[in-house]
Amino acid sequence: MRRALLALLACTAVASVAADGATRGLGPAIEKARQGERCVEDTATMRRDHMRMLEHQRDATVHGGIRGAKHSLKGCIDCHAGATSGSVAQAGGDFCVSCHRYAAVTIDCFECHSSRPQQLAKKAAP
Repeated sequence: MRRALLALLACTAVASVAADGATRGLGPAIEKARQGERCVEDTATMRRDHMRMLEHQRDATVHGGIRGAKHSLKGCIDCHAGATSGSVAQAGGDFCVSCHRYAAVTIDCFECHSSRPQQLAKKAAP
């Protein structure tokens, strides 16, 4: 009985991924960065600590006027905007949206900040 239940759960997980049209497996689809050789930190650190880094940088920028530092949101957007949407948070497969949906975490950064690199945001403006 227990094996049958586990098999049913595994099939359900695979079916839900297949119904989504995804062939990437059970994790989020992360598009390769458009610029640079590597991220500002290693992958494990970024997965675990990116929010703390962004919050720290936010405080340094807002309170200290420090812009363009190593862990800036602008830097993330410049490298990780998707090739199709030109954004990190407009389409379901975009960099931020893909991981945050997978982790069931709400993103509120882009209620105030642009999700597109500055040069693309200027082109899209009326």
